[in-house]
Amino acid sequence: METYIDEYSAYLVVERGSSPLTISAYEKDLQEYCEYLQKKRGIDALEQVTREDIVAYESVLLKRFAVSSIERKISAIKGFHRFLVRDNYVTHDPAQAIPLPKKPQRLPDVLTIDQVSTMLDAMDTATPRSLRDATIVEVLYGCGLRVSELVGLDLSRVNFEEGIVRVVGKGSKERVVPLSGMARKRLEEYLASGRPELIPPYASPCAAVFLNARGRRLSRQSVHAIVQKAGMLIGVKDLYPHTLRHSFATHMLEGGADLRAIQEMLGHSDISTTQIYTHVHLSTMRSQYLAAHPRAY
Repeated sequence: METYIDEYSAYLVVERGSSPLTISAYEKDLQEYCEYLQKKRGIDALEQVTREDIVAYESVLLKRFAVSSIERKISAIKGFHRFLVRDNYVTHDPAQAIPLPKKPQRLPDVLTIDQVSTMLDAMDTATPRSLRDATIVEVLYGCGLRVSELVGLDLSRVNFEEGIVRVVGKGSKERVVPLSGMARKRLEEYLASGRPELIPPYASPCAAVFLNARGRRLSRQSVHAIVQKAGMLIGVKDLYPHTLRHSFATHMLEGGADLRAIQEMLGHSDISTTQIYTHVHLSTMRSQYLAAHPRAY
């Protein structure tokens, strides 16, 4: 069996161009698999392997590893058996009908509307820096931006007359996001009286909306720190910018917004990515039903 693993590794190098890390991981996975077949199933030739043997091995893996690790291991086994048939080392592929394990769908963390309102109302705006920080949190939530989109936002892409910001998202794709309400009010205030105070006399001009103490573009790490500090105002540890984006989408859906409109605002290329928020919405509705309905027991 070791010889076949070596042959498969060579195939991955020459024909698939797999990375050394991938090959090393697959070799280890397959060595463990073959050891199980020999010691636990009494199999000494790969021609003898059945679908039941692989299912039994998968059940062992489920007790020891996370789904993501099992997915890689089963993928290695499926590719290995497919290779053995292709190169005529065996006559059948017992792994062909073995599905890859599905990762459990993890619902995104979201804040409640009350939590967001309390946090934003509690943020200080007395100094240029605190005004900048409050504006950042307001815009992240008010526009549903990714942190990379926020720090990459330039002055030329903010249009108060039309009430929009032009955002450059993943894959350098530009999209238009509405800017209104408190997010617009905070941003106008920051650009008028906060941002100018953050530019030192010696600093060269910078196109970025959000600046650091040196008058340069703010970093992603700084935004993370600002959001985490804001979260502490409502007792939420480790609040992340993406949680504000998730909250934006969930609250929009709860407010009656069309899923396609939310997809456009978030910059999702596939509607299935946006549909995760319907699950969050249903989860919220269920908890509210259980708490409020007189016969929900």
